[in-house]
Amino acid sequence: MSFTVPTISLEDLLQRGVHFGHKRARWNPKMAPYIYKEHHGVHIIDLPQTVMLMNRAMAALHQCVKNGGRILFVGTKLQARKAIKESAIRCGQYYVDHRWLGGTLTNWKTISASLKHFREVEDRVNSADFSSYTKKEQLGFHRELGKCELALGGIRNMGGLPDMVFLIDANKESIVVKEARKLKIPTIAIVDTNTDPTVVDYPIPGNDDALRAIEFYCDVVAKTVLSGLQEEFDQKSYDVPNVPDFEPSPAPSVKAKG
Repeated sequence: MSFTVPTISLEDLLQRGVHFGHKRARWNPKMAPYIYKEHHGVHIIDLPQTVMLMNRAMAALHQCVKNGGRILFVGTKLQARKAIKESAIRCGQYYVDHRWLGGTLTNWKTISASLKHFREVEDRVNSADFSSYTKKEQLGFHRELGKCELALGGIRNMGGLPDMVFLIDANKESIVVKEARKLKIPTIAIVDTNTDPTVVDYPIPGNDDALRAIEFYCDVVAKTVLSGLQEEFDQKSYDVPNVPDFEPSPAPSVKAKG
């Protein structure tokens, strides 16, 4: 089955403001190859390149998921949180939508201990004898559970390191990028004109602040993941092991008496 990237048109990108970069004063010179022109002091992103690089990134993402890979969605800036969480849940993947805990990737052993604590607090709150605690103690447990949910809720079932990371705003999530690079985990990131695109494996030039643009990126990524999952399922469904033809053993010879 050949992979088809979700439809990406220049008109869609224009309508969502993907082409609007930052003011020239904030630009990163390494983004020069992806800038079409400057308009009233604002850099305009070259959208044909955005389409090309998004296609390239989605092809790599699809291949990863098709082969059983797990994807971590990251977007902790306010306007990205909802889209990141909803798109990750929609395609059955993992996410971090609030504060990134340093070492989430590079110190997974510590994060695993935090996840264990998270489950213990949750079990306590949901236990039959929870009402036996004082109201003050109950409030403390609920607050602790809320903190754990914000920090770890999206990765509670990840069980190990992801195979690829998709993130909004490589500048905002610079710690994520560094941790992934250290572990050689491929990254897909939206890179605005104030970003160094060379720090990620699959840069996608585009506005990383506009809500409609962020929702568009997340939608395309979610659809790509779902496509990869479907192909993985199809492969397993048709992956019937080779069974040698059955040949009955010859009947044992019986010597005639007499």
